[in-house]
Amino acid sequence: MQQNILIIEDDKNTKEGLKKFLEEEKYKVIAFSSGKEAIDYLKENKIGIILSDMKMPGISGIEVLKKTQKISPSTFVIILTAYGTVGNAVEAMKLGAYDYLTKPVNLDKLSIVIQRALSYRKLKEDYELLKKGINERYSFENIIGQSKKMKQVFDKISQVAPTKATVIIQGESGTGKELIAKAIHQKSDRKDKNFIAVQCSALSKGVMESELFGHEKGAFTGAIGSNQGRFELSNGGTLFLDEISEISPSVQVKLLRVLEERQFERVGGTKTIKVDTRIIAATNQDLEKLIKENKFREDLYWRLNVVKIEVPPLRERREDIPILIHSFIKESSKANKKRIKGISSKALILLQNHNWRGNVRELKNTIESIVVLSNKEIIGVKEVSSYVKEPRIEETINIKGPMRLDEIEKIAINHTLKKAGGNQSEAAKILGISRKTLRRKLSN
Repeated sequence: MQQNILIIEDDKNTKEGLKKFLEEEKYKVIAFSSGKEAIDYLKENKIGIILSDMKMPGISGIEVLKKTQKISPSTFVIILTAYGTVGNAVEAMKLGAYDYLTKPVNLDKLSIVIQRALSYRKLKEDYELLKKGINERYSFENIIGQSKKMKQVFDKISQVAPTKATVIIQGESGTGKELIAKAIHQKSDRKDKNFIAVQCSALSKGVMESELFGHEKGAFTGAIGSNQGRFELSNGGTLFLDEISEISPSVQVKLLRVLEERQFERVGGTKTIKVDTRIIAATNQDLEKLIKENKFREDLYWRLNVVKIEVPPLRERREDIPILIHSFIKESSKANKKRIKGISSKALILLQNHNWRGNVRELKNTIESIVVLSNKEIIGVKEVSSYVKEPRIEETINIKGPMRLDEIEKIAINHTLKKAGGNQSEAAKILGISRKTLRRKLSN
């Protein structure tokens, strides 16, 4: 993402002060004293953000805004104005300015506004890529993601798929474990054979054994004929056992034998059946903890855990949320015959900051509900706000006894950092200070 910032300010001291501060914040800064010089530069260079004074000799801040919109529509303009001309700045926002700041400029607030502007700009760029239909680089066998953690998952899928190795997929509910299992199957030499999925938590102990291994006629009440189990049906292909932690101890023993010997007998039968079935298991439980509690066989765990793929929860891959949202909007709009073209940047940020306990599944269902109930072409904050709220600190901070102000401040900072999961940028936004100020306060 382009992070060049262009300053237009005719007051030398203000211009140099802003330039020095932003350079310390690790931005590349170009500064001009006149709007004409700045516009000439913009014609030849890519700029992420323009900070423009409202009143200047020659070209005014309003004119800079209008010319920027024609030359570089993706550039965000932030207006700097004196208290007496706030009305003009509000008018500039109606014309398309991103925000305005009054002079003298509060540097902490400036830093936060710039961070938000750059985040919005990145979201807009991602959206344009999606609209142009070139989002393949974000997709992997129907799994969407560009975050570092998802790229690691993609790498593991590519490495393990061509092999015969048994795989266990670990992740919270709603993270897309079955999609990953299907991706492994599709990239293997078994892709032309069956992919059979079994939801272990949905089957009782008695039914589970019959479902997996099949049964012979008369094996139990109601068994009016012999029946193939999922292992036979997936012979040559892949058997996906979702929520493997839910299978009973007796079924665990039979499953262990299949993994070791590739053979079994149907329920009520004596004939040994050999199969070439690849097993992929998935769980949202800590199997090693269940082993200690004698709820899961350790030998079975190690047979399953040849290769482990850990799927990150959505809160650990927030950069993927905008891409997922746009994909789900497109999918839901088509399925429900709606004419929704996109989502506003502010609504997108609101969704991105939400704590999705149900992960991708919850996000997808939420977007579908928003799409179905929306009567607008662009989904806005109003449509989103009934599903998610602005992030806030819900817990109170306990202050015991008389304390110095700096001690109270330190408690507040540490508390906020904890709530933000250690993310300093997120904590700084909540506290209303810049990242640089937060780092300085932490080092004191």
